[in-house]
Amino acid sequence: MLALTGCVTQPVKKDMSAFTAAAPRSILVVPVVNKSLDVDAPNYVLSTLPIPIAEKGYYVFPVNTTKVVLEQEGFYEGEKIHEQPASTLAKLFGSDAVLFVTINRWDAQFALITTTVTVDFTYRLVSKNDVEIWQERKQMRYQPDNNNNNAGSPLGAVLAAVISAAMTRAAPNYMPLTRQANQQVFILGPNPLPDGPYKAAVKP
Repeated sequence: MLALTGCVTQPVKKDMSAFTAAAPRSILVVPVVNKSLDVDAPNYVLSTLPIPIAEKGYYVFPVNTTKVVLEQEGFYEGEKIHEQPASTLAKLFGSDAVLFVTINRWDAQFALITTTVTVDFTYRLVSKNDVEIWQERKQMRYQPDNNNNNAGSPLGAVLAAVISAAMTRAAPNYMPLTRQANQQVFILGPNPLPDGPYKAAVKP
């Protein structure tokens, strides 16, 4: 037991001095860069970001309005938007910081009798002065649970597992994983987003 305990690696706390110095009150969430093959992924991911950030106590500019304004300025693609200095984007809206999110993976891989759904995101928060003040990366995986079929015949269990895997592959549900990733990164992880100025006071 002592040997096992000694091998546990504690999460390394990140230096948050840049974040403290920037002291952001409002965050602009810009359209997402998509490195996956799913053309709908950016809109799905973008829709999940405002709630956990607002729960941490920050004003979040409405993402749909942000997208429209950026398009009026000639910024249609996530890649082009992410190439712009945060100071340029922040000035358009009067925000204190800009959140850039990249989808590294958003896929469902079929193997034998199971399908693994994977999401992988990189999050970067950059101040209006072009200083990166917070950064995280999160990957989440999901496999359907076929253990409930073990009580029947072995052949029936295998067939049920194959059907479940095929259904997951045909229509993978990425949203629960995406929301879990956001919760882990912004709220529950070892280096969460610090509480903002609008964080509701916790009543005893």
